[in-house]
Amino acid sequence: MSLSGNKSTFLAVGALVVSMIIWSVSGIAIKHALAVLPPFTLIVLRFVPSVLLMLLVGLLCRRSPLFGLQRLELRDLPLFLIAGFCQPFLYYLLETFTYDALHSPTIAETLLSTSPLLSPLFAAVLLRERVTRFNILGILISTAGVFALTLAGSHDYAIGNYWGILLAFAAVSAAVIDSIMMRKVPSCYSSLSFIFYAQLISLFFFLPIWFVREGPETICNLQSAISDPEVQVALWSVAYLTVFASVIAFILFCFALRKVGVTQANAFNNIRPAFTALWMFLFFGEHLPLAKWIGILLIIFGLFVCQKQEKIADY
Repeated sequence: MSLSGNKSTFLAVGALVVSMIIWSVSGIAIKHALAVLPPFTLIVLRFVPSVLLMLLVGLLCRRSPLFGLQRLELRDLPLFLIAGFCQPFLYYLLETFTYDALHSPTIAETLLSTSPLLSPLFAAVLLRERVTRFNILGILISTAGVFALTLAGSHDYAIGNYWGILLAFAAVSAAVIDSIMMRKVPSCYSSLSFIFYAQLISLFFFLPIWFVREGPETICNLQSAISDPEVQVALWSVAYLTVFASVIAFILFCFALRKVGVTQANAFNNIRPAFTALWMFLFFGEHLPLAKWIGILLIIFGLFVCQKQEKIADY
């Protein structure tokens, strides 16, 4: 394996870890925002600014291989239409209602991080991507850690609306299909271009539903209550989701997925609940029993197994 290959893999792993750290806070931000905002208004307020921000960055950094914005070719439009429908539209619609239906953000985050269970199947069937025994072993170890982290030491097993569980797995399926589209889109498109066009297309699905169900009057009502502290917290949450979760994390994930493949990239979703647990421990003083620390170590160990064996397979 070449030195440049090692460097490329290292950068991809770093990008994946940063994107998962950002997304690990998304559930908390969504819960804060949903306390004030209707679901479709939250989604529109999140994605309209993110599309405009990416347009500005893409035009200013046209020559950048990561942040440049290329023109969309007509022959590639079907790939972007599928990607935009699956994620952000379908995924974030299902994700928002998942957090709304389930009592615990941790349980919701755990269910939404199970894409590693579906990724090998989708990648093998649609991309003919090689999936080794060690990939599967690493994913299973990491997934066991996710459930240990979530369930160990819990005294309240109330789930909430059980439709939330089905919504979560439907969201995961949409996210995996979107990952497949990222892999199939020609490499001439930068990571920002893929995310920009996918989110722009998704707005054509979001906006009519928002207009019919909630309408512009929700924005007017929000403006009249802008001095309310709870509203301000919700708007800061939306700002975080817009800039970090919808733009930065997605660009990093797209860049990394093109380097390491669908199976390995989605395996990193298992560390999102681990980071959530760490934030709760560091900033909110939540006590972590030994079983939860074991779960965190299993998650990390499983990811190392998955990545190490893929490197061996490259020789």
